[in-house]
Amino acid sequence: MRKYDYLIVGTGLYGSIFAYEMTKQGKKCLVIDKRSHIGGNIYTEEIEGINIHKYGAHIFHTSNKKVWEYINQFCEFNNYINSPLANYKGEIYNLPFNMNTFNKLWGVVTPKKAKEKIEQQKQEYNIKEPKNLEEQAISLIGKDIYKKLIKGYTEKQWGRDAKELPAFIIKRLPVRFTYDNNYFNDRYQGIPIGGYTKIIEKMLVGIEIQLNTNFFDNREYFENIAEKIVFTGMIDEFYNYKFGKLEYRSLRFETESLDEENYQGNAVVNYTEREIPYTRIIEHKHFEYGQQKKTIITREYPMEWKNGDEPYYPVNNEKNNKLYLKYKELANKEEKVIFGGRLGEYKYYDMDKVIEKVLGDVILK
Repeated sequence: MRKYDYLIVGTGLYGSIFAYEMTKQGKKCLVIDKRSHIGGNIYTEEIEGINIHKYGAHIFHTSNKKVWEYINQFCEFNNYINSPLANYKGEIYNLPFNMNTFNKLWGVVTPKKAKEKIEQQKQEYNIKEPKNLEEQAISLIGKDIYKKLIKGYTEKQWGRDAKELPAFIIKRLPVRFTYDNNYFNDRYQGIPIGGYTKIIEKMLVGIEIQLNTNFFDNREYFENIAEKIVFTGMIDEFYNYKFGKLEYRSLRFETESLDEENYQGNAVVNYTEREIPYTRIIEHKHFEYGQQKKTIITREYPMEWKNGDEPYYPVNNEKNNKLYLKYKELANKEEKVIFGGRLGEYKYYDMDKVIEKVLGDVILK
């Protein structure tokens, strides 16, 4: 007799929801995680009364009312609206690109004039078939926005010159001809009051958890203690890199406590020039309208991923997607293993899409 119905590898959003839903159905679950804490990449840690997003900024947003109601059973959300800024050599611009951005760039005040300016710049280059990311971006938005707000940031993100990156990475760019600084179009958005960790804690109440536990350190044992396995780690690692390694981008974080009340006046400021090595600075207290006398900031540095690093973003180019399909074929034949989440499915997921997916998987499985 196996000891558990489900072994769930990973205490992130996917694994925690799966465990919560299956436990409600009377199933016995064991959840393990190689990290020393629950929550995966949405883990928040309270320092000096400020909830720190340890693995980058996470703003919950969705247009799916059922998803919004589902997540709200675990916490109360504030009314935070994501309105990031871009800093280019000391000049501040609003994101996404909107009338405030165009006014700062060109002094235009009407949508008609902004559209004319963008069209004029696109015509100057007259790019019919973009061969790389640079040409694609200019063909969509013109040279000024590309050079100041896209080029350096994107090159830092990918660790490549924009001329070396494929055009399909930028299929479209969010452009608004209104004075609206709300980054997301979704109906519902906010930050959980008290941080994301509280959500995961509530999901995992009464469920057996083992932290500092790596599935691969004792694989044979873990594969035989449950009827089924829910695996949210890297799918290529699960199959011992049989077809080769999938590529990821990683991140490095530098967090600093400052003896001042307000460092940058906004939760997220992107640094879009290539010469500055980090892509953004997060000032965590602004996510929850903090009034603390101190502040804590985090600088975010993109990195090439290598074994031992944390994989954050799948590199979904043509080569990697073809490689993933080989692993997906193996996964489809598994009767005992369910793969989920960004790493298990080699796909970038927003939090609301994770919820939609895992609830669908629970119903199907």
